Amino acid sequence: MIFLDMLLHAQARHQTYLCVGLDPDPARLPGRWRGRVEHLFDFCAAIVDATADLVCAFKPQIAYFAAHGAEGQLERLLAHIRVAAPEVPIILDAKRGDIGSTAEQYAKEAFERYGADAVTLSPFMGFDSVEPYLRYPGKGVFLLCRTSNPGGDDLQAQRLADVPGQPRLFEHIAALAQGPWNRHGQVGLVVGATYPQEIERVRAIAPTVPLLMPGVGAQGGDAVAAVRAGWRGDATGRTTGPVIVNASRAILYAAGGADYADAARTQAERLRALLATATQRHAPQRVN
Repeated sequence: MIFLDMLLHAQARHQTYLCVGLDPDPARLPGRWRGRVEHLFDFCAAIVDATADLVCAFKPQIAYFAAHGAEGQLERLLAHIRVAAPEVPIILDAKRGDIGSTAEQYAKEAFERYGADAVTLSPFMGFDSVEPYLRYPGKGVFLLCRTSNPGGDDLQAQRLADVPGQPRLFEHIAALAQGPWNRHGQVGLVVGATYPQEIERVRAIAPTVPLLMPGVGAQGGDAVAAVRAGWRGDATGRTTGPVIVNASRAILYAAGGADYADAARTQAERLRALLATATQRHAPQRVN
């Protein structure tokens, strides 16, 4: 099943727009695991098991594993997700951005070594840095567009004098994602939940591409406003512009003791219910 089909199926089956980001910090692991790198997999696998029926995607962040030489645990984690939640797509948060043969190696890392269904990329080196990922049929890529951090203004909000209409950089990226770069419907965009007005603008330019929205929870993004700005559907409630709302720390560290997995589930249930209110009239049709 291709990434977009997996995403829409998981959203309908689980009645959710929630994605759980898997960003394990050894210093914040619960109880006796605190500070012990060898338990990154155990921690994340328990979070996956506790939330698998509440999410439309999981988003492991590669840096939280690679920084500790724990890539093997990341491989185990993705294999575990395949068993625990086979219908839930995996977005590898890598934010890669390089050209030529190097990009080919990064694509192989994401899709062959780790077996991810989609990957986050930086588009700022141009299409030839994205194209190697699009050679994998059915895989998705999410281009950084309007990110959730305040420093995104430094580049993303700048106007392009040489492009007709002088769009801001993030608007130009959105147009490329909706148009010439979007081979076989594989391209989506990363737009921060901290900027609902910019989400609305991105959606106007790119009406059908999936939007991955980080910034909910610890970063203070307005989850309901983000979904309302980005989600699009027809009169029957069928999604025509999907959204994926990511929460990481708010779920991972909902509790610091032995009850961390139960607390993570409770927080995920709360966020799922909150997100549903944004499109209550047109909720995804349940799939049994």
